Amino acid sequence: MTMRRIDLQPLEPFTSDFIDRTGAFNPGALEAATAIIEEVRQEGDTALRALTAKFDGVEVENFRVSEAAIEEAVAATDAETLDALRHAAAQIRDFHERQKQQSWFFARADGAIVGSKVTPLDSVGIYVPGGRALYPSTVLMNALPAQVAGVGRIVCVTPPTKDGTLDATVLAACKIAGVTEIYTVGGAQAVAALAYGTETIRPVEKITGPGNAFVAAAKKLVSGDVGIDMIAGPSEVCVVADETADPRMVAIDLMAQAEHDPLAACYLVTFSDAYADEVEAAIAEHLQRSTRADITRASLDDHGLIVVCTSMEQALETVNVIAPEHLEMHVAHAMEYLGAIRNAGAIFLGEWTPEAVGDYVAGPNHTLPTGGTARYSSPLSVDDFVKKSSIIQYTPAALKNDARAVVQIATHEGLWAHAQSVALRMEALRDAEQASVAGSAAAASVKAGEPGDE
Repeated sequence: MTMRRIDLQPLEPFTSDFIDRTGAFNPGALEAATAIIEEVRQEGDTALRALTAKFDGVEVENFRVSEAAIEEAVAATDAETLDALRHAAAQIRDFHERQKQQSWFFARADGAIVGSKVTPLDSVGIYVPGGRALYPSTVLMNALPAQVAGVGRIVCVTPPTKDGTLDATVLAACKIAGVTEIYTVGGAQAVAALAYGTETIRPVEKITGPGNAFVAAAKKLVSGDVGIDMIAGPSEVCVVADETADPRMVAIDLMAQAEHDPLAACYLVTFSDAYADEVEAAIAEHLQRSTRADITRASLDDHGLIVVCTSMEQALETVNVIAPEHLEMHVAHAMEYLGAIRNAGAIFLGEWTPEAVGDYVAGPNHTLPTGGTARYSSPLSVDDFVKKSSIIQYTPAALKNDARAVVQIATHEGLWAHAQSVALRMEALRDAEQASVAGSAAAASVKAGEPGDE
């Protein structure tokens, strides 16, 4: 196992040219997903059954998982795993409760009221991957923010196992997280069903959750007809390690990401070739005991990168160029560097904070921007499961204050009716004011002409 290595010279900038990222999907996946989506739109459940048999090798008659099957799964899950899921759920829920925003209103001095009305989405669909691993944690990280936001209908789709069932821990996580419907279907066909509906599956308003290249391509294709969270590519981690960091811990943290997928990207940013050699030696030692050695080795060989920097400033700029999904600051006084980090999905500070705690129990969401998109996007949050409506109510006084500016800008833009919509109201106000003045004058005149008391 050998990771690619770059030794930066003093003041030499790290650029995106050094990064060889694998995209979320390829042209082949996009073409295949297009055909699958059209098939599901045309044939509904019949297409879902045929595609599940083709891609998963399983015949599924009834896609919806019954409440009885869910309860059986909970009963079949060992007590320690259930306890761990509930422990994680409590902390994830607590974190996301703190993200909730309330509707708000502000009254200006002229009487105008402006504000924002926060409304939960009616329905969301959560994609939970299968394949190389099972992900009850993905259920928790996607369903709990939706539940906290107030979403009424939370739908989970996930591929069947080889015997046609779903993993008991995934079903148990659905129960814990408040999922209201579960369907045994995966791949691009599941995304199509969530977006457009079939005889069995009603469409949803938004789709969240990670998947393979075909799932990512399908999410891109349905985006606009339905909301999506993001198009997630291969997972990635960047570890910044100085001489105080234990090479064995740094090595295992890199491997914890690499074992996800042969396409996962792992970056080590450090300050000497000698230290980098120690980390690689520790990886080689850990690989001898790994249960996912082949996947881990492929990831590190093909998508691993070591960057040797000459200063912390250079290292932090390297991080900002990489814009990693996960960033571990495995350095002394890690908190001191937080202000200089501009681009990262999740930041793990200090030697006692491995990325694995963020994957499962810390509370912040593990659905994070990949592929450098941390430059402009954020982790999944409660905000992804609500929509906001602007509220505006004007008084006559408020319209008077703003009328001249509105008419001027609308006229400059050549939008006559925009200007007139305000101008007509101003005329109506002037007419009303003139009528009021005339009425007051007439009343005063009548009163002045009345005979006084004798």
